[in-house]
Amino acid sequence: MMAVRGLTFGNAGVPAGAWRWAAFGFVVLALGAAALAVATPDAARWAGVMLLAGIGAVASIFLYAVWPKETIGTADARRVAEAAARANVAWAITGADGAVLDCNEVYRRMAGANQGEAAPPPELALAGEPSAAVLYRLTRSAAENAAREETFQVAPGLEIVAAVRPLSDRQTAWWFTPRLAASAAASRAIAAEPESAARASEPAVDEVFRDAPIGMAFANASGTLAEANRAFATFFGAQGTLAGRSLSELVESTDRAALSELIAKGAAGSIELRPAGKDDRTAEIVVHPLKDNRAVLYLLDVSEQKALETKFAQSQKMQAVGELAGGVAHDFNNLLTVIIGNSEFLLMRHHAGDPSFKEINEIQQNALRAANLVGQLLAFSRKQTLQPKVLQARDVVGETAVMLKRLLREGVDLELDHGTDLWPIYADEVQLQNVIINLAVNARDAMPRGGTVAVRTTNETVKTETAFGTAIMPPGDYVRIEVADTGTGISKEHLGKIFDPFFTTKPQGQGTGLGLATVYGIVKQSGGFITVDSEIGKGTAFRIFLPRYRAEINAAPVVEPERAIPRDVTGQDTILLVEDEEAVRSFAARALKMRGYEVLEASGGEEALEIVQTHAGTIHLLVTDVVMPNMDGPTLVRAVKKLKPDMAVIFMSGYAEEAFRRNDEKAEDLHFLPKPFGLKQLAAKVKDVLSGVPAR
Repeated sequence: MMAVRGLTFGNAGVPAGAWRWAAFGFVVLALGAAALAVATPDAARWAGVMLLAGIGAVASIFLYAVWPKETIGTADARRVAEAAARANVAWAITGADGAVLDCNEVYRRMAGANQGEAAPPPELALAGEPSAAVLYRLTRSAAENAAREETFQVAPGLEIVAAVRPLSDRQTAWWFTPRLAASAAASRAIAAEPESAARASEPAVDEVFRDAPIGMAFANASGTLAEANRAFATFFGAQGTLAGRSLSELVESTDRAALSELIAKGAAGSIELRPAGKDDRTAEIVVHPLKDNRAVLYLLDVSEQKALETKFAQSQKMQAVGELAGGVAHDFNNLLTVIIGNSEFLLMRHHAGDPSFKEINEIQQNALRAANLVGQLLAFSRKQTLQPKVLQARDVVGETAVMLKRLLREGVDLELDHGTDLWPIYADEVQLQNVIINLAVNARDAMPRGGTVAVRTTNETVKTETAFGTAIMPPGDYVRIEVADTGTGISKEHLGKIFDPFFTTKPQGQGTGLGLATVYGIVKQSGGFITVDSEIGKGTAFRIFLPRYRAEINAAPVVEPERAIPRDVTGQDTILLVEDEEAVRSFAARALKMRGYEVLEASGGEEALEIVQTHAGTIHLLVTDVVMPNMDGPTLVRAVKKLKPDMAVIFMSGYAEEAFRRNDEKAEDLHFLPKPFGLKQLAAKVKDVLSGVPAR
């Protein structure tokens, strides 16, 4: 049977002619013998009937084997494949899992498969949104064992007819046949068809080309534009037609060489460029080569995307610098605590008439200045300790104005303009005053020949989200505080950097570059937003938006309870001091012993916990650093509270108070002493806590 089917007959696998007639005669002979057996059954008997039936069955099977079928023979398949290749038709056979089992070289080129690489499945063979949708539908049809055919455009004037046909064993045949698009005008753009044929469909195609949402243009190898649509011209700010103009003259000089090289080499590619004189606009030009050394240019306006990327990068940079500043400030505060404390010890022994008094006092004063600088770093990194309360912006500005009049030199006037019925805000009064002073001092310095500094306050309701630099201000009610001047203004190149730490345009020695960075940090930590508008020669205006305080929505402000009458604690209490920095621990222990306290020292959390467990007497107060290796301060306090729930606690740290309050469920009973501190601050805090003054 297999040998018979292996013969060739036309489309079936055996040659036509004698074989077919022989099989037909054999069947007729069998039928005749069968008829004779039926007519004379006595002569044939049962053996003859059985023999004739066998001959008939064999004849029928042989006839079926050699009869022409609808399947394609090997030689014919080769001829079809060769014709498809010469006609630039791509074909592929896929299995049940969608993988390519076989394909021709045209398919490999179409799919971008290199020699020796496996060809990708048809649904991934072509890029682009139109082809992706069509190939997805064809893949679904193939999975459902159904035939399907669709057409999609791959280039101006060129489209592909894609078809799937189910085969046996759950295999599928794919065909991709290129053909010219039906639109004569599109065909003219790439193949220069006769103008009479193009004119028939030109209005519809021209309308699509002209009103396309992306820029499109045609250019020759030298970059001269032959035609451009409205979006293309609008991006470059052209009023009339761009035909005949060089594309290079429309872009920034720094982008011209790369653009000309891309168009001249006649290969597909893309480039980002900016229009001449518009640094805030960016476009991506995609070049697709055509015939006759021409190219079609697709323009995508990516200005908004680039602006968002820039804002995100700036936000990430500010966050990273803030983290760095906060870390440096924390370590520097430990050093300043030692310097300030020991200089106070020296000043206690060397009074004003002592020869060493001047040098020691200079050390202390500069250490205090350094502490202010660290405070600015913490303000920028939003890790300083704030003491917010309900405020009226009018009152804060009014009190600050008294100080501003002394800071503003002669020739600089101060104007105050308050809105009516200002809403309350919730902020740190001292820090808000620092913000206004910083902005006013900057305004003064921007007016070397005199001018006016105006401080205005008003209510403002924002109805939609508003972008301020890297921040998005949500809708809501805000109190706006504006500080404006009539000075020299800020250049556009500096405007995006003014809130960066250590950035300053002042001469060396006249500014640290932390003033506006501090303003930015305080405003952000207060939940507000800040923006700036400036024009060279006309002045600058900083606007601060602080959220309206609502008593029914916001938490009730903390009412400071009456101060308890302090008891005499000198020499009567035992204090456990925990600090991993030996110099800080040594200074603090010495200061407390001078006040008569008994001090137990520990260099870490584990050692302190062991002292609590083994000390025979009563420990009245635990003074601990927040950040320590192995066991940190909050972890130590939780363990100590299980053993001694009534023990008072003071945290000391160079970080913000909120940093540990957010991580402790019962932090409202904990006291905080920010670093750097001196003898007086340490003694006063300890006295308050041991006297029963509640935590603030």
